[in-house]
Amino acid sequence: MRTHVALLRGINVGGSGKVPMADLRRLLARRGFTDVATYIQSGNVVLSSTDPDPAVVAATIEEVLRDDLGVPRPAVVFDREEYVAAVEANPFPQVTDPKQLHAVFRAAPPDDAERARFAAALEAERAKGGRGTAEIVGRVVYLHLPDGIGRSELGARLSARTGAADGGGTARNWATVRKLGELLG
Repeated sequence: MRTHVALLRGINVGGSGKVPMADLRRLLARRGFTDVATYIQSGNVVLSSTDPDPAVVAATIEEVLRDDLGVPRPAVVFDREEYVAAVEANPFPQVTDPKQLHAVFRAAPPDDAERARFAAALEAERAKGGRGTAEIVGRVVYLHLPDGIGRSELGARLSARTGAADGGGTARNWATVRKLGELLG
């Protein structure tokens, strides 16, 4: 069995994508996942699977969301080792306020077009006098947003849905990132 972290985009946010976590846990267990745990109501799942491939786990979770719950949403899945490595790769270790540090988890590393979108978002942040910055490491975009995600042009642009299969990924603040790491054991 391999343990995974699944991050679901757009669950229980802004009145749409309503998914009761108890129902999600039950349906995932029916699909053969074990040790299914959720954290808060925004689509954070830790589970174990006999399939080691995060892409297969993501596809099964997306099937459950779409077919069983009527909520078609992308899932980004990291296995335990990938997730721990992503936490350790944080390029902003000096940031101690978890509200200023976010991670956008992606299904695949950003391609050239997405990297250009990130560069444009960073330029827009600077043009508006924002202090935010971003760094891409593998499948994660790390955001340091000293003024908060709600006031950041960079945060708004990088949180916006894109045409990518994963919708542009899914963002979590650093408190949630750390808590999911704790749930991994």
